[in-house]
Amino acid sequence: MSQTLPVPKSTNKKKEDPLPDPQDNGLSDLSHNNPKGRHVTSQFIDCLEYFQAYRDCKKAWIEQRKADRRAGRPSS
Repeated sequence: MSQTLPVPKSTNKKKEDPLPDPQDNGLSDLSHNNPKGRHVTSQFIDCLEYFQAYRDCKKAWIEQRKADRRAGRPSS
């Protein structure tokens, strides 16, 4: 019994929805968010704020762990 595999459809077809420009999120005037003349989107600013909050939280957590170890308290 020999079964033939289905022939895939053409993969050379153009994409129907091209990928959007990463710097284009629908906002036209971003002059207030342009550090050093760069085009920066609000999504990028949100990411920066998120990761800065993460770094601040991690730093506080590490400092608390160090203080707990110095005081002889268990870390968990």
